[in-house]
Amino acid sequence: MTEPRVALVTGGGRGIGAAISLALAGDGFDVAINYRRDEESARQTAQLVEALGRRAEVYAASVDDYEADRRMVDAVLADFGYVDTLVHSAGIASRGQSVVDTDPAEIERVWRTHAFGGFALAQMVVPSMRTRPRGDVVFISSAATKAMGGYSAPYNMAKAAMEALARTLAKEELAHGIHVNIVAPGLVDTEMGRRLAKAVMGAGDDIHSIAGRMPFGHVCSPEEVADVVAWVVSDAARYVNNQCIGVDGGAY
Repeated sequence: MTEPRVALVTGGGRGIGAAISLALAGDGFDVAINYRRDEESARQTAQLVEALGRRAEVYAASVDDYEADRRMVDAVLADFGYVDTLVHSAGIASRGQSVVDTDPAEIERVWRTHAFGGFALAQMVVPSMRTRPRGDVVFISSAATKAMGGYSAPYNMAKAAMEALARTLAKEELAHGIHVNIVAPGLVDTEMGRRLAKAVMGAGDDIHSIAGRMPFGHVCSPEEVADVVAWVVSDAARYVNNQCIGVDGGAY
Protein backbone atom coordinates (compact mmCIF):
# COMPACT_ATOMS: atom_id res chain seq x y z
CA MET A 1 0.00 0.00 0.00
CA THR A 2 1.35 3.42 -0.94
CA GLU A 3 2.15 5.62 2.03
CA PRO A 4 0.15 8.87 2.20
CA ARG A 5 1.90 12.15 1.72
CA VAL A 6 2.17 14.21 4.90
CA ALA A 7 1.97 18.00 4.89
CA LEU A 8 2.91 20.39 7.68
CA VAL A 9 0.94 23.59 7.17
CA THR A 10 1.89 26.58 9.31
CA GLY A 11 -1.03 28.81 10.20
CA GLY A 12 -3.07 25.87 8.98
CA GLY A 13 -6.08 26.37 11.21
CA ARG A 14 -7.72 29.39 9.62
CA GLY A 15 -7.74 31.67 6.60
CA ILE A 16 -5.53 30.67 3.69
CA GLY A 17 -3.80 28.02 5.80
CA ALA A 18 -7.07 26.28 6.63
CA ALA A 19 -8.09 26.27 2.98
CA ILE A 20 -4.72 24.74 2.10
CA SER A 21 -5.10 22.07 4.79
CA LEU A 22 -8.47 21.08 3.36
CA ALA A 23 -7.36 21.19 -0.28
CA LEU A 24 -4.42 18.92 0.47
CA ALA A 25 -6.61 16.55 2.46
CA GLY A 26 -8.96 16.40 -0.50
CA ASP A 27 -6.00 15.25 -2.57
CA GLY A 28 -5.13 12.49 -0.11
CA PHE A 29 -2.64 14.16 2.20
CA ASP A 30 -2.52 13.68 5.93
CA VAL A 31 -2.08 17.08 7.55
CA ALA A 32 -0.16 18.43 10.54
CA ILE A 33 -1.84 21.73 11.37
CA ASN A 34 0.21 24.41 13.10
CA TYR A 35 -1.39 27.25 15.02
CA ARG A 36 -0.13 29.96 17.35
CA ARG A 37 -3.10 30.98 19.52
CA ASP A 38 -6.39 29.95 17.92
CA GLU A 39 -6.60 26.32 19.00
CA GLU A 40 -10.35 26.18 18.44
CA SER A 41 -10.06 27.02 14.75
CA ALA A 42 -7.18 24.57 14.32
CA ARG A 43 -9.21 21.76 15.84
CA GLN A 44 -12.23 22.63 13.72
CA THR A 45 -10.07 22.47 10.61
CA ALA A 46 -8.65 19.15 11.79
CA GLN A 47 -12.20 17.79 12.11
CA LEU A 48 -12.93 18.87 8.54
CA VAL A 49 -9.76 17.12 7.35
CA GLU A 50 -10.82 13.96 9.15
CA ALA A 51 -14.28 14.22 7.58
CA LEU A 52 -12.48 13.92 4.24
CA GLY A 53 -11.03 10.63 5.41
CA ARG A 54 -7.54 11.88 6.19
CA ARG A 55 -5.54 12.06 9.41
CA ALA A 56 -5.02 15.44 11.08
CA GLU A 57 -3.13 16.52 14.19
CA VAL A 58 -2.72 20.02 15.61
CA TYR A 59 0.45 21.59 17.01
CA ALA A 60 0.88 24.86 18.88
CA ALA A 61 4.03 26.81 18.02
CA SER A 62 4.91 30.41 17.28
CA VAL A 63 6.94 29.96 14.11
CA ASP A 64 9.25 32.87 14.98
CA ASP A 65 10.62 30.80 17.91
CA TYR A 66 13.36 28.36 16.83
CA GLU A 67 13.01 26.07 19.82
CA ALA A 68 9.22 26.01 19.52
CA ASP A 69 9.67 25.03 15.88
CA ARG A 70 12.05 22.27 16.90
CA ARG A 71 9.60 20.85 19.43
CA MET A 72 6.79 20.97 16.88
CA VAL A 73 8.75 19.28 14.10
CA ASP A 74 9.95 16.59 16.50
CA ALA A 75 6.35 15.94 17.52
CA VAL A 76 5.13 15.84 13.92
CA LEU A 77 7.84 13.39 12.91
CA ALA A 78 7.09 11.23 15.95
CA ASP A 79 3.38 11.19 15.09
CA PHE A 80 3.54 10.76 11.32
CA GLY A 81 6.99 9.28 10.75
CA TYR A 82 7.95 11.76 8.02
CA VAL A 83 6.99 15.04 6.36
CA ASP A 84 7.27 15.36 2.61
CA THR A 85 5.45 18.68 2.18
CA LEU A 86 5.89 21.94 4.05
CA VAL A 87 3.60 24.89 3.41
CA HIS A 88 4.66 28.01 5.29
CA SER A 89 1.44 30.01 5.39
CA ALA A 90 1.63 31.60 8.85
CA GLY A 91 1.92 35.35 8.63
CA ILE A 92 1.30 38.66 10.32
CA ALA A 93 0.75 42.15 8.97
CA SER A 94 2.73 45.28 9.63
CA ARG A 95 1.19 48.41 11.20
CA GLY A 96 1.11 50.82 8.29
CA GLN A 97 3.81 53.22 9.42
CA SER A 98 6.34 55.03 7.25
CA VAL A 99 9.95 53.90 7.36
CA VAL A 100 10.78 56.94 9.48
CA ASP A 101 8.09 56.08 12.04
CA THR A 102 8.48 52.27 12.13
CA ASP A 103 9.58 50.74 15.42
CA PRO A 104 12.69 48.62 14.73
CA ALA A 105 11.16 45.90 16.91
CA GLU A 106 8.39 45.55 14.34
CA ILE A 107 10.93 44.79 11.61
CA GLU A 108 12.29 41.99 13.77
CA ARG A 109 8.85 40.64 14.69
CA VAL A 110 7.47 40.49 11.15
CA TRP A 111 10.72 39.23 9.62
CA ARG A 112 11.01 36.43 12.15
CA THR A 113 7.49 35.20 11.42
CA HIS A 114 7.77 35.18 7.64
CA ALA A 115 11.44 34.69 6.81
CA PHE A 116 13.18 33.30 9.87
CA GLY A 117 10.30 30.93 10.62
CA GLY A 118 10.42 29.65 7.05
CA PHE A 119 14.17 29.15 7.34
CA ALA A 120 13.93 27.29 10.64
CA LEU A 121 11.17 24.97 9.50
CA ALA A 122 12.82 24.19 6.18
CA GLN A 123 16.08 23.43 7.95
CA MET A 124 14.28 21.01 10.26
CA VAL A 125 11.93 19.33 7.76
CA VAL A 126 14.02 19.03 4.60
CA PRO A 127 16.15 16.12 5.92
CA SER A 128 12.94 14.08 6.20
CA MET A 129 11.91 15.11 2.69
CA ARG A 130 15.20 13.86 1.27
CA THR A 131 14.18 10.31 2.23
CA ARG A 132 10.84 10.52 0.40
CA PRO A 133 10.00 9.90 -3.27
CA ARG A 134 9.13 13.57 -3.60
CA GLY A 135 9.43 16.63 -1.39
CA ASP A 136 7.73 20.01 -1.67
CA VAL A 137 8.23 23.31 0.12
CA VAL A 138 5.74 26.07 -0.63
CA PHE A 139 6.15 29.57 0.77
CA ILE A 140 3.04 31.75 0.83
CA SER A 141 4.30 35.20 -0.09
CA SER A 142 2.36 38.20 -1.36
CA ALA A 143 1.85 40.49 -4.31
CA ALA A 144 3.37 43.06 -1.95
CA THR A 145 6.80 42.01 -3.23
CA LYS A 146 5.76 43.27 -6.68
CA ALA A 147 4.03 46.44 -5.52
CA MET A 148 6.41 47.37 -2.68
CA GLY A 149 3.85 49.90 -1.52
CA GLY A 150 4.62 52.59 0.98
CA TYR A 151 3.87 52.33 4.69
CA SER A 152 4.56 48.60 4.82
CA ALA A 153 8.33 48.22 5.04
CA PRO A 154 8.32 45.43 7.67
CA TYR A 155 5.94 43.28 5.62
CA ASN A 156 7.60 44.03 2.27
CA MET A 157 11.04 43.27 3.67
CA ALA A 158 9.91 40.07 5.38
CA LYS A 159 8.17 38.65 2.32
CA ALA A 160 11.09 39.60 0.06
CA ALA A 161 13.49 37.82 2.40
CA MET A 162 11.24 34.76 2.42
CA GLU A 163 11.27 34.70 -1.38
CA ALA A 164 15.07 34.92 -1.35
CA LEU A 165 15.11 31.90 0.96
CA ALA A 166 12.83 29.98 -1.39
CA ARG A 167 14.95 30.72 -4.44
CA THR A 168 18.11 29.63 -2.61
CA LEU A 169 16.55 26.46 -1.21
CA ALA A 170 15.18 25.48 -4.62
CA LYS A 171 18.69 25.40 -6.05
CA GLU A 172 20.19 23.58 -3.08
CA GLU A 173 17.59 20.82 -2.90
CA LEU A 174 16.99 20.15 -6.60
CA ALA A 175 19.45 17.26 -6.49
CA HIS A 176 17.35 15.66 -3.75
CA GLY A 177 14.15 15.76 -5.76
CA ILE A 178 12.61 18.53 -3.67
CA HIS A 179 10.47 21.19 -5.32
CA VAL A 180 10.49 24.67 -3.77
CA ASN A 181 7.98 27.21 -5.01
CA ILE A 182 6.31 30.46 -3.97
CA VAL A 183 2.61 31.24 -4.16
CA ALA A 184 1.93 34.97 -3.94
CA PRO A 185 -1.68 36.11 -3.46
CA GLY A 186 -3.00 39.63 -3.74
CA LEU A 187 -5.85 40.77 -1.51
CA VAL A 188 -7.64 37.74 -0.06
CA ASP A 189 -10.85 37.47 1.94
CA THR A 190 -9.24 36.65 5.29
CA GLU A 191 -9.14 38.42 8.63
CA MET A 192 -5.89 40.14 7.62
CA GLY A 193 -7.25 41.00 4.19
CA ARG A 194 -10.43 42.47 5.62
CA ARG A 195 -8.43 44.71 7.96
CA LEU A 196 -6.27 45.87 5.06
CA ALA A 197 -9.25 46.52 2.79
CA LYS A 198 -10.98 48.53 5.50
CA ALA A 199 -7.91 50.61 6.36
CA VAL A 200 -6.54 51.23 2.87
CA MET A 201 -9.30 50.64 0.33
CA GLY A 202 -12.37 52.02 2.08
CA ALA A 203 -14.16 48.67 2.21
CA GLY A 204 -15.85 49.37 5.52
CA ASP A 205 -16.98 46.24 7.34
CA ASP A 206 -17.68 44.29 4.15
CA ILE A 207 -14.68 43.43 1.98
CA HIS A 208 -17.04 42.40 -0.81
CA SER A 209 -18.15 46.01 -1.18
CA ILE A 210 -15.01 46.54 -3.28
CA ALA A 211 -15.57 43.46 -5.44
CA GLY A 212 -16.28 45.58 -8.50
CA ARG A 213 -12.79 47.08 -8.26
CA MET A 214 -11.12 43.68 -8.17
CA PRO A 215 -10.07 41.43 -11.07
CA PHE A 216 -12.94 39.28 -12.38
CA GLY A 217 -15.36 41.16 -10.16
CA HIS A 218 -14.61 39.46 -6.87
CA VAL A 219 -12.14 39.38 -4.00
CA CYS A 220 -9.85 36.37 -4.07
CA SER A 221 -10.97 33.58 -1.74
CA PRO A 222 -8.66 31.43 0.40
CA GLU A 223 -9.79 28.45 -1.65
CA GLU A 224 -8.49 30.04 -4.86
CA VAL A 225 -5.05 30.29 -3.27
CA ALA A 226 -5.29 26.77 -1.89
CA ASP A 227 -6.13 25.34 -5.29
CA VAL A 228 -2.84 26.69 -6.66
CA VAL A 229 -0.89 25.24 -3.73
CA ALA A 230 -2.56 21.86 -4.23
CA TRP A 231 -1.63 21.96 -7.90
CA VAL A 232 1.99 22.95 -7.36
CA VAL A 233 2.60 19.98 -5.02
CA SER A 234 0.78 17.55 -7.32
CA ASP A 235 2.14 15.27 -10.00
CA ALA A 236 0.74 17.68 -12.58
CA ALA A 237 3.49 20.11 -11.46
CA ARG A 238 6.23 17.51 -11.36
CA TYR A 239 8.52 19.71 -13.50
CA VAL A 240 7.74 22.99 -11.74
CA ASN A 241 10.41 24.33 -9.42
CA ASN A 242 11.81 27.67 -8.25
CA GLN A 243 8.73 29.59 -9.42
CA CYS A 244 6.70 32.43 -7.95
CA ILE A 245 3.07 31.96 -8.95
CA GLY A 246 0.90 35.02 -8.51
CA VAL A 247 -2.72 34.57 -7.44
CA ASP A 248 -3.76 38.19 -7.85
CA GLY A 249 -5.99 38.16 -10.91
CA GLY A 250 -3.29 39.91 -12.89
CA ALA A 251 -3.65 43.10 -10.86
CA TYR A 252 0.10 43.43 -10.21
